Amino acid sequence: MDEIKASGFAPYYTDHTVGIWPQSAGGVPFNANQFQSSGDPITDLFEDMAAEQKARKTYDNILRLVKDPEVCDPIRFLRAREIVHFQRFGEGLNMVREHLDSKNYYAFNPAFDKNTL
Repeated sequence: MDEIKASGFAPYYTDHTVGIWPQSAGGVPFNANQFQSSGDPITDLFEDMAAEQKARKTYDNILRLVKDPEVCDPIRFLRAREIVHFQRFGEGLNMVREHLDSKNYYAFNPAFDKNTL
């Protein structure tokens, strides 16, 4: 308990004991505001790709800071997984684009606005 108090984790311990509680590295708790969804597949796929790149960048930063192989090996796996996810979302984006009107230069979904555009 002295170590928990000295490290500044006493409030966390009070609420969660030693259980995992999802929060950012800055201590901001997880909430539903983390989810992004517009209902437009192109917008959502770009958002997904951006999230994968942000996660990859975070893993890159961790690998610059940490040298312990027991930490770095799983982080390298997670980093590689983010790269694959980015590529798969990109493939999905290409498939969605293939089904759009070929005159649609701005890559929005014309099916939503057939009567107004």
